[in-house]
Amino acid sequence: MREDTIGNVITAMITPFKNDDVDYEALDNIIYTNVKNNIDVLVCGTTAETTTLTDKEYEQIIEYVVKKVDKKVFVMAGCGSNNTKKAIENAKLCEKIGVDSLLVVTPYYNKTSNEGLYQHFKAIANSTNLPMYLYNVPSRTGIDITSETIIKLSEISNIVGIKDASGNIVKAQDIISKVDENFAVYSGCDDIIVPMMSIGAKGIISVISNVYPKYIKDMAYSFEDGNIKKAMKMQLNMLELNKMMFIETNPIPVKRACNYLGICENELRLPLVPMSEENEKKLINTMLNFEKNIM
Repeated sequence: MREDTIGNVITAMITPFKNDDVDYEALDNIIYTNVKNNIDVLVCGTTAETTTLTDKEYEQIIEYVVKKVDKKVFVMAGCGSNNTKKAIENAKLCEKIGVDSLLVVTPYYNKTSNEGLYQHFKAIANSTNLPMYLYNVPSRTGIDITSETIIKLSEISNIVGIKDASGNIVKAQDIISKVDENFAVYSGCDDIIVPMMSIGAKGIISVISNVYPKYIKDMAYSFEDGNIKKAMKMQLNMLELNKMMFIETNPIPVKRACNYLGICENELRLPLVPMSEENEKKLINTMLNFEKNIM
């Protein structure tokens, strides 16, 4: 049974493909693993290769996840776009399907101002009754929301948090120190889960929990329960794994890692392509070493 509120760990789920179609059998197993570990899920985020999905696939995947999860854990859905009208359409669709919350990425490519960002997010928030999380990932979008804009957006009643994948802990401190205590800041970077939680972040929207869900959950909840030394050690144990999981563009390495563990095919959609053979060997060796150390 799920908690009363969304948890400390949310898996940014991959979208498994097979013969260029969505592999629903593999997706079913991914959902089952997260539900079994009582981990909330993000569907159709960056890691899901959402920009390569058709509108029909996007809708069908979200419907499938919501139905299969059956309210056992929370379902967050990515609905962002650099077209505000399209993002609003997506938000309304997700609400109709029955997701629990929305994740809305900064509008990429357009290069709007911070006032434009504010108006974009405000318009989407006003179009839905769902709780909405901002998503700041400047390495992908080419635009970084300022602390001031995030703080201003946090005053909108249904904008309830942010996934911060900037990696800027100083900026995160500034935000956390100035927003309401109920505004949830999630790390979007697996390499700084514990450091972010130490300054008041709620947890992680994780890529690596596709591969090692129980480990990521144990680490976050160890910190939450006050076992700081254990959480710190677990974070440090992940150092090399983190490097390898992002040695090429996400989700290329995590797809290969999942494939190695028998979770899904190592299939991506263009313009993404599989890992180089050299990096693939490094990744698998790192996984083997990581697994030895945590046994």
